[in-house]
Amino acid sequence: MANCGEPETRRDLRVFEDKYELTTDLAEYISQLSESSVNDRGCFTVALSGRSLIRLLEKLSEAPYKKTVDWTKWYVFWADERAVAKNHVDSNYKLTKDVFLSKVSILSNHIFSINDNATVEDAAREYEFTIRQLVKVRTIGVSESNDCPKFDLILLGLGPDGHVASLFPHHPALELREEWVTYITDSPEPPPERITFALPVINSASNVAIVAIGEENAMAVQLSILTDDGKFDACSLPARLIRPDNGKLVWFLDALAASALNDNNGEPDKL
Repeated sequence: MANCGEPETRRDLRVFEDKYELTTDLAEYISQLSESSVNDRGCFTVALSGRSLIRLLEKLSEAPYKKTVDWTKWYVFWADERAVAKNHVDSNYKLTKDVFLSKVSILSNHIFSINDNATVEDAAREYEFTIRQLVKVRTIGVSESNDCPKFDLILLGLGPDGHVASLFPHHPALELREEWVTYITDSPEPPPERITFALPVINSASNVAIVAIGEENAMAVQLSILTDDGKFDACSLPARLIRPDNGKLVWFLDALAASALNDNNGEPDKL
């Protein structure tokens, strides 16, 4: 059974009136992390996830970020991906390329998509090997508490069932502790075959951002943030297991997604 303990972490809750305000702040947040990482390490490693989340990145391809961000220092990965062809409508890579990558000057050899010609099992194995090679040369950092890669930023969307990346409630993938990248063949949402970062990799990142938009995510947000730990099986809501070991977790919520967090004064609870 998965170890569903939830260690303390530095957590920041940001609530916005609408999607536009959220997108604007998210772009500024990513830009600032990029600048800081490039200044500190000479590069910025970011892992993307989710369909609706990817569309929010389009703001980064506009002024002022298109010219002020040092795109040549970016290294782009996917925290989860569907095992489909790169030109398939369900491909996270295709969507990211269409709405973001094609509009900024990230070097093509700094973009790491999965092998869409391999089986999902082999694709996961190859993706982990690629990441391990980049850890060896310190393009990707190393966690202080384990040997996991330490991405500068992992961006995650939140599903109404509380899933993040392709880690779904009560799925055996939540139990993995040695693998960095795993695969699933039974996703409850189509397509069924996917690769995904394992929990230890996500929790080893310097920064993790979880984005939730819309009223359909309000209950998952509430349960992920406010529920008494002693009365809740965290494995039924994978977002509760995102607790960076030595990093910072930031929630980006629009007003609808945050609606169940309101206290008696109508303001989001302080974390």
